[in-house]
Amino acid sequence: MADGQVVRRRVRIRDVAQAAGVSVATVSNVLNNPGVVAPETLGRVQATMEDLSFVPNPLARQLRGGRTRAMGAIFLDVASPFHMEVARGMEDRLAEDGFILVVSSSDRDTEKEIGCLALFEEQGVRAILAQPTSRDHTVFERAIERGTPTVLIGPADGGEPRDRCSVHVDNVRGSGMVAAHLVAEGHRRIAFTNDRPEDRPGENRAVGVREALVEAGLDPTDALIEVQGVPDADGGEEALDQVLQMNPRPTAIACFNDYVALGVLRGLQRRGISVPDEMAVAGYDDTEFATMLGVPLTSVRMPKHQLGYAAADLMIEETEKPEEHRHRHVQFQPELVVRESTRPVRRSAARRA
Repeated sequence: MADGQVVRRRVRIRDVAQAAGVSVATVSNVLNNPGVVAPETLGRVQATMEDLSFVPNPLARQLRGGRTRAMGAIFLDVASPFHMEVARGMEDRLAEDGFILVVSSSDRDTEKEIGCLALFEEQGVRAILAQPTSRDHTVFERAIERGTPTVLIGPADGGEPRDRCSVHVDNVRGSGMVAAHLVAEGHRRIAFTNDRPEDRPGENRAVGVREALVEAGLDPTDALIEVQGVPDADGGEEALDQVLQMNPRPTAIACFNDYVALGVLRGLQRRGISVPDEMAVAGYDDTEFATMLGVPLTSVRMPKHQLGYAAADLMIEETEKPEEHRHRHVQFQPELVVRESTRPVRRSAARRA
């Protein structure tokens, strides 16, 4: 600290009361129950707060019986474009009712997930949006029992839970559309790079691919090669190494998400393999960079913003109107966006001509 620098003390409620000529209780009512304060007094106290640059202490208000205006969200990886857009949808809805969003990442680690949840509960968040790291939702069930409403991204294993809300996208349909499109383009041997076996979205997407192949009259045993891996760009390139060693080699790769597809495209470019003529590639989530790649990526568009908005709406409803609230499970439908990564070059050129 520089010599002579003055450290400004935080303005307290008592300072506001003294400057406005009212009691501390009146200032407290202005903050927590303004409806009981006379309009003239209310205006004077609010003007004094502004003049003094008074900032309410939310934790102190909570400890005195107030209610925090924070909602929490625990994502697998908040850095991913998918989760960022979901968070934006949540923020937009929460802001309408004066709430803020606090976000954390579990990084697919159960212990970290438990720690994030404990911290949120300690801070008294009103409700939590959770993307579980596994099918075991016990940790969130206990949070609900302790009085913290929890909304899940994705349905629980074995059916929809009755004691909480959920928002999700029909992943079976989404991946099925990808497989049907690839078959329609003439592919008869397709690789599917999937997430961990215990991951519910990955399982649903695998089901969708298999069902689409059967519907097209193909035997998934022969037409589908499933490769497990880490759902990021490096994992995509590692999966590609496995695919290229297969005999006969698949002619198309359906990826768990766009990040995996990015790694696959990167690996194909390094090896001089043409996309889509020698290998077609499709992603999932339709992130912003899908249109910015050298070969624009075919992908499944997820209503990410709507997903977050709906989740926040359920959280607000459950915390603000618990007597009227009924648990609901909101499902959104995906959309297949076909781009150059799965269209033969000759066909694309003909369309542009």
